[in-house]
Amino acid sequence: MNEKPTFPTQGLESAEFDPTNHSANRTMGEVIAARFSRRGFLQGSLAVSAIAATVGPAALLSAPRAEAQEGGSVFSFPEVTAGVDADHHVAEGYDAQVLIRWGDPVVSGAPEFDPNNQTAEAQAGQFGYNNDYVGYIPLDGSDEHGLLVVNHEYTNPHLMFPGLVQVVDRAAVQGDLSEDQVNIELAAHGGSIIEIEKVDGVWRRVADSQYNRRITGTTETLVTGPAAGHDRLKTSADATGTKVLGTLNNCAGGVTPWGTYLLAEENFHGYFAGELASDHREAANYARLGAPGGWYQWHNFHDRFDVSKEPNEMNRFGYIVEVDPMDPNSVPKKRTAMGRFKHEGAESIVAPNGQVVLYSGDDERFDYVYKFVTAGTYNAEDRAANMDLLDEGTLYVARFNEDGSMEWMPMVHGVGPLTAENGFESQADVVIETRRAADLLGATKMDRPEDIQPNATNGKVYVMLTNNSRRTEEDVNSANPRAANVFGHIIEIAEADGDFASASGTWEILLKCGDPSIAEVGATFSTDTTENGWFGMPDNAAVDSDGRLWVSTDGNNPTDTGRTDGLWAVDTEGAARGTSRLFYRVPVGAEMCGPVFTDNGESLFLAIQHPADGGEDWDGHARPSFYEDPSTRWPDFRDDMPVRPAVVVVTKQGGGKIAV
Repeated sequence: MNEKPTFPTQGLESAEFDPTNHSANRTMGEVIAARFSRRGFLQGSLAVSAIAATVGPAALLSAPRAEAQEGGSVFSFPEVTAGVDADHHVAEGYDAQVLIRWGDPVVSGAPEFDPNNQTAEAQAGQFGYNNDYVGYIPLDGSDEHGLLVVNHEYTNPHLMFPGLVQVVDRAAVQGDLSEDQVNIELAAHGGSIIEIEKVDGVWRRVADSQYNRRITGTTETLVTGPAAGHDRLKTSADATGTKVLGTLNNCAGGVTPWGTYLLAEENFHGYFAGELASDHREAANYARLGAPGGWYQWHNFHDRFDVSKEPNEMNRFGYIVEVDPMDPNSVPKKRTAMGRFKHEGAESIVAPNGQVVLYSGDDERFDYVYKFVTAGTYNAEDRAANMDLLDEGTLYVARFNEDGSMEWMPMVHGVGPLTAENGFESQADVVIETRRAADLLGATKMDRPEDIQPNATNGKVYVMLTNNSRRTEEDVNSANPRAANVFGHIIEIAEADGDFASASGTWEILLKCGDPSIAEVGATFSTDTTENGWFGMPDNAAVDSDGRLWVSTDGNNPTDTGRTDGLWAVDTEGAARGTSRLFYRVPVGAEMCGPVFTDNGESLFLAIQHPADGGEDWDGHARPSFYEDPSTRWPDFRDDMPVRPAVVVVTKQGGGKIAV
């Protein structure tokens, strides 16, 4: 276990948990090592990637980086200088406008934000805390008028509440939260739906819109799909096993082709405390999830977060939640057919036969990559016909093979090991214990899979693997010459026959991340990548309307990389493949989330979450950061206002498509 963080929720965000996958399944590092050790494969554009993946540190000292030949990058913008400071920075020639901040009113009648007089009632109508996924849903097909949908992943009480942190013997100590503060946290989770429009070249929120809505940790949600009504989801408050209060830890998400909003429940284990007997039905299930995490104090006031009192409550979280933003009275639905794990993302694409394919990573070290293929097909002419597509389909988990092939293994009750003899009496058990089912199927253990983006332009799928700092000296291999893969990498999948619904495909390494000037790192950015252009810890990603890849990061900091997180444009095709350029960087302590473009490519929405959650290793602060003494006061920079997570919209000065 790593050193305990200064404030509890810092550990939840960094995902520095003890690994819970104790299966004998092969790791992606082992697969990579075996694949690229084959003679004769080190040819063409992949030569340097292969070298970096197979040789040790000594050989890397003389290994060249991938060379970008004539042809050049598809991106055009003056690159931002990498670094760390209290403000955000965007490429020259662009404007970065703060569109909405934590506490800004969302629903009609919500009060203006007052940090000294926060209430759960007010927060339930105001923009929530840490904003992760951002989606744009056009109204009447407009690129200048639509709905912004935003996930609120988690809360940082040490940055939210005045007086909570005290300095004792020169150490910052967080006190216990009151019931009111806990209820404010519950209200700050979930998601926001906000009508926005572009007027005279400037985006603005539409006040009192019929669409404006907050979904919180107490909003009633309906359970649908195989697990609905199952005994393992029933509680003292809900004998039906179909009605859950709230959605939690909504990280990356998605927007469906029919215009609904998907919230992905990620690190839900951290909200639960208490203890189950070792022989309890759910003990092994919860242990596989690293639960209960006990990162929050909600169980002090709400019994449902204490597993000793409500042992089934946690089985009601860890799903993809679908919301119809066009109907402000619609009930959010937890689509259990898509599995239960620490979902990162739910990006979708329509396969050639009309089936809808959704990709999701399980954001934990040594866990898996999944996709869900609907049984039904998308009807572009009848929105209502699509509204329950996510309740029926096949959930798959990925196995990557050393010959460069990969297969999607169906997670279907009665198929292979998913039988009653192994504890799976129905498909409900398969989706409730998705991780254990994937263990038995022999899925490939990955280095913290996060966002997964399909690209309709080139037919590829991009998997963000953030890092795996838990690799020990005993785990070091030719693909991972360091004891800690702190910088992560990106894998590119080509589904068979260009069909995203296919059960097989091939895979390649697009990038091994980190500083390419340090040979031992083995990064594979092209030689056209500048000292500002490389990055580590890929997290969220976007593909714009021209099929170009944009990568945001989570974990860059003064110690590890000498820079903050940001948004990088990455070439994936042609001679410039592997070239990266820095477009936007966040203030100190923040994580770069989102991003999403309007279809015309002229507006880019970015989520800046947990600014000021750090700064101990930055000379500009060099001490623990908390409400009264933050490492930055972005975006308001007012002494009477705390640091505030926010959504930023970027546009080109004078108009036009971004990065063209």
